This record gives sequence, structure tokens and C-alpha cells, in this order.
Amino acid sequence: MPPPARFAGNILCRFRRNRRGSAAVEFALVAPLFFGLLFAIIEVAFIFFAGQMLETATQDSARMVLTGQAQNGQIPGCSTPCTQAQFKTDVVCSKISMLFDCANGIYVDVRSYSQFSSVSVTPPIDAGGNFMPAMQYSPGNAGDIVVVRVFYQWPVFVSGLGFNAANLSNGKRLLTATAAFKNEPF
Repeated sequence: MPPPARFAGNILCRFRRNRRGSAAVEFALVAPLFFGLLFAIIEVAFIFFAGQMLETATQDSARMVLTGQAQNGQIPGCSTPCTQAQFKTDVVCSKISMLFDCANGIYVDVRSYSQFSSVSVTPPIDAGGNFMPAMQYSPGNAGDIVVVRVFYQWPVFVSGLGFNAANLSNGKRLLTATAAFKNEPF
């Protein structure tokens, strides 16, 4: 029987020369970072896609105010003029219902002003990272300046490994879309 020191040296030497399973060990070391990065990229892509859908729906919905259809009740399902709830469900949510939860998550803010210099848009997030939904609905008259903003609190799932796309204190990302325009004469 070889002495214990020599036996330990043989085992270490054989262990260093043996390459079986090295790929599995290397993959086990790299896999968490790789998958974390992959899921973060996928989540950011979904956030950008959802933001673009919200932007498109806001522009399309703002057109209803711009042309006076929301004020004159020319939208199916709306009274004369559309109420805030009707504008949200019949105009905005009808354009984005497959990706967003319209019942609980969509907030629509429509404000009118007499001139561009009087436009005052307040941030919807306070210093503590809380969403403050102080929504109004004032589509204005012909020639008024109107700002339409639509908000959605997007859930964030990948927040580990130093990456967190959330900008709200509840761990969600506030998506915002805005359209500013002057109403046409209607």
C-alpha cells in the first residue's frame, strides 16, 4: 500500500488530468448568468412591445378627440359627449384588449387647455415611487389644446441579478403614452 501522502498526490494528479464532466461543470457555472440575461432581454422586449402598443392605441384614441367624435357622441357605445368610462372602454380598451388588463390597469387622462403656453403636465409618480392616478376627462371644444395620456402598470418578473425594470414602488413598470394636439374645427 502506498504511503498516504503519495496516495493523495496520485488522486489529485488523476483528478486534474480527467476531463470527463468538465463541460457540465462549466455549464453549471455559466448557466444562471446566461439564463438571467436571456430572461431580462425577453422582458425588456415585452416592455418595449407593450409600450409601442399603448402608444399606437393612444394616438388612435386621440384622433377621436381631435376630430370631435368623442365630444359629439359619434363613437358606437358612447353618449353625447362620451364619458370618461365610455372613452376608456369603448375607445382605448377596444384597441389594446389582448395584451392589457383594461378593467384594472388602464388609466386615461384627457385635459384641455386654451393655449399651448398654459399646458401643465404633472408627473404621475410621486417621490416615493407611487403611482398617483389623478385622472380627468375634458376633451375640450373646437380649437382647444388637448393632452391625452394613457397609463398602464406593467408587471415585472425578472428583477434579480442587479436588473430591475420596475419604476414603481409596487415592483411594476409604469408605461405611459401621450398625444398633444389642437382640436380641429368640428
